[in-house]
Amino acid sequence: MAARRRTDGAAPQARRTTQEDAATQVLRQFRQVFNAVKSHFQRVERRVGLGGTQVWALSIVRDHPGIGVGMLARTMDIHQSTASNLVRALIERGLVSAAKDGADRRVVQVRLSAAGAKLLKSSPGPFTGLLPAALRSLDDATLRRLQQDLARLIVALEADERGARIPLPDP
Repeated sequence: MAARRRTDGAAPQARRTTQEDAATQVLRQFRQVFNAVKSHFQRVERRVGLGGTQVWALSIVRDHPGIGVGMLARTMDIHQSTASNLVRALIERGLVSAAKDGADRRVVQVRLSAAGAKLLKSSPGPFTGLLPAALRSLDDATLRRLQQDLARLIVALEADERGARIPLPDP
């Protein structure tokens, strides 16, 4: 009977150790992902003096001349107030211009300036950022599994769903 108890007692310990090892490995993988993203943002900022999120916004304005702030927010999947703040900062730096030129005079249309175009030419890509570009490169089955598994992690973290629409911070 004593041998049986030891076996029963060893199984949970072995399972816990295996789970702890797996948790440590996953934590390391998250660190690798976020450090790669951080390094990319730092490279962008060193090269052009602008954060990665701002460079992404510039590239969208370049690709969609006259885009409105609301459409910019939807394209970047961020809150409209975040997009407004991005546009304001880009206007202050002279990288974009904003005007109410369209049929609906309430809508601000944003256009890339010559300085913004020059900055984009010298900025390292991908403009959307390293993580979104890497995610787009994955096959559908991998993305579905990752989405399901991360959803479980988000529940375990009790993470605020509003955080999903906030860009990763530039360093």
